[in-house]
Amino acid sequence: MPRSVNSVASRARRKKILSRTKGNFGPRANVWTVAKNTWEKGQQYAFNDRRKKKGEFRALWIQRIGAAVRPFGLSYSEFIGLVNKKGVALNRKALADLAMNHPVAFEAVVNAVK
Repeated sequence: MPRSVNSVASRARRKKILSRTKGNFGPRANVWTVAKNTWEKGQQYAFNDRRKKKGEFRALWIQRIGAAVRPFGLSYSEFIGLVNKKGVALNRKALADLAMNHPVAFEAVVNAVK
């Protein structure tokens, strides 16, 4: 019995990867094995960076809150300690948003926890 090869599916699978690596330079875009490795590595970076992004945003919020509480004579850690002690139910994202976009409301929060 002759060997059966599903060349239609194989070609479709290769074309799918090659279309995803279209913007890369040289063989990374059009040589099958190099393009496949490029695409797979890119997927690894994408997976890891989706998780890293969360930590980077948290660091940004902390910097913004710290900069906003300095004029009130507090450090970031003192402020967060007071917020937790008073039981204010605002997370760092919300506090940073208040500090950036609504300084009057943020000042009210600072005065409430002082």
